[in-house]
Amino acid sequence: MFSRLIISRLDLMSHRGFHSSNSLCKIKAGRYKVTLDRSKPLTYEMAMSPEKIGTHKSFNSFNTAQLEDTFTIDKAKEIGGVTLAHKMFIEDLFIRRFLKGTWSEMFLSEIIVKRQHNTVRIAALIQKKIQTRKIYFLLGYSEEMLTLWLKCPVKLELQVLDDANEVVYKYI
Repeated sequence: MFSRLIISRLDLMSHRGFHSSNSLCKIKAGRYKVTLDRSKPLTYEMAMSPEKIGTHKSFNSFNTAQLEDTFTIDKAKEIGGVTLAHKMFIEDLFIRRFLKGTWSEMFLSEIIVKRQHNTVRIAALIQKKIQTRKIYFLLGYSEEMLTLWLKCPVKLELQVLDDANEVVYKYI
């Protein structure tokens, strides 16, 4: 009885094989699904395929704040603070949340934060929902508050659009 069990298990193991299939080579991450009636609007940034991001959107990621001998790990240990990469990530997150709260539901595109040496430049597209006078006030208020908090000059470069449909690059 016991010998039959061992033999049957050996038979099962000899019939097992390695199964494989062809790789799909399809990139699915970072792509938007196409709707049946092609009614989903995409902006230019959203319409870029993942393999083109390095060439078509590289201008959005230039960072010259971390040049040689500006702020190293040794200097961070001396000061007792965090390294520059963590600090910049938290600052960018704070900038985006502050602006989305201050300019409530007026942004039509992504908020792009560019760092050039000691200056922080923020670019975005906004919709004109309020008077021009109030837009200028919010612009000055945001620049001044961010300059005080970040302890470096901040320049807001906003482009005002009348219609939200002007941002649409294509429909999928």
